[in-house]
Amino acid sequence: MAWPPGASYRTPAQTTCSGPTFVATAGITALTATPLTRIARKITLVLFATQSLASAGFIAAAAINPILGAKLAADRSLATLPTAGYLLSGALAALLWGHLMDRIGRRNGIALGLLAGMVGNVVVLGAIQLRSFPMATLGLMVMGVTNSAVQLGRFAAAEVNPPDQRGRAISYVVLGGVVGTVLSRLLAVPVSDFAVSIGLDELAGAYLTTLGLFAVASVLVMVGLRPDPRDVGREVALLYPPPTRTGGSNRSRAEIFTQPAAVTAVLSMVLGQVVMVAVMVITSLHMEDHQHSRSDIYSVISGHTFGMFAPSIISGRLLDTWGRGRMILIGATTLLVACLVAPLSPQVVPLGIALFLLGVGWNFCFVGGSTLLSDQLSPAERSRTQGTNDLFVGLASASISLGSGFLFGAIGYAGITAIAGGLALIPLAMTVNFMRTSRVAAAA
Repeated sequence: MAWPPGASYRTPAQTTCSGPTFVATAGITALTATPLTRIARKITLVLFATQSLASAGFIAAAAINPILGAKLAADRSLATLPTAGYLLSGALAALLWGHLMDRIGRRNGIALGLLAGMVGNVVVLGAIQLRSFPMATLGLMVMGVTNSAVQLGRFAAAEVNPPDQRGRAISYVVLGGVVGTVLSRLLAVPVSDFAVSIGLDELAGAYLTTLGLFAVASVLVMVGLRPDPRDVGREVALLYPPPTRTGGSNRSRAEIFTQPAAVTAVLSMVLGQVVMVAVMVITSLHMEDHQHSRSDIYSVISGHTFGMFAPSIISGRLLDTWGRGRMILIGATTLLVACLVAPLSPQVVPLGIALFLLGVGWNFCFVGGSTLLSDQLSPAERSRTQGTNDLFVGLASASISLGSGFLFGAIGYAGITAIAGGLALIPLAMTVNFMRTSRVAAAA
């Protein structure tokens, strides 16, 4: 379905549609002369810029978090505990953000999340100076709250666009990670040198970088994310109502998560994230054990994050033309290949290739799953369902991150990649089954 030329906001009285009826937010009709296409582009652009800045901060910290944990912990097997805390808090906060953004809007929710991240960075910087492992873990947990708020921005982009453009809208926001990768690589070493020059630990540079980027992103969100995507999404639903279905437009989460399409979407995101985190989070320590320089570690992690986000240039368009299931299938297969390649050599180039492929596989699973889930939801179901989905994603990745430090000591890097490869087979098999049953249902 094409976006109607010159489409503009209309009041509920002006709009009739079949299927569920949605109530527009009071006050939004003041924008009746403004085409929805222009507003959707603006919102998507602001979310892309926000994702770019925030992801640069997350990437800068991600390469250092396990090293910081190993430096401050009494037992090296606890090195990934701060990262696990970061992922766990993000998972739990996702459910909270899902409900809160229904009340205060996407703009206020994302801005509040970025403010929390700034506080978390200050706590981590203090922990580095005091050499406090618990304090560093606490700071990273607060930063995890920020990540979950920013990640929900991809759904905000989806809800302001029509169904046949949602894949591209989500991919454009995720594409911000490419800019983030470049920014983090450009800023990390110089800011670390600056931190040393003023008497701080070298590791403080990553968190100084993140603090500044979060501050700029928060201002951008408050100034640029108007009107609120929540309100625009309700108006878009009037033009493009979800199909009539059993259970109406406000189903319980239990009803939603038992549908085959929703199950496939959630599993592709959850297990895609688990496979990615399991390999990525321990690669820094694996490289440090093989005497690689900090610059080499940054390069491999940057290559990985580039692989996570750069495919969004094409993945959204492919999602809208090839279909959600086919893209998830390609993503799961790519994750499996990455897990097979990663343990073959500890050298920079082979590891870089493996981690890049790991990122590409994650992108196809994550963007594909996000789009497939968005297709299933009415406005009344969106925030809470998407928040619950991100809770599942975060809990799973936190669990594997927590266990990866112990697994690394027990079975080594090759053992971790073998487990991750086995997990990649699950969304692959689920998607094959989903595509088969969908074809049968369509033919019936």
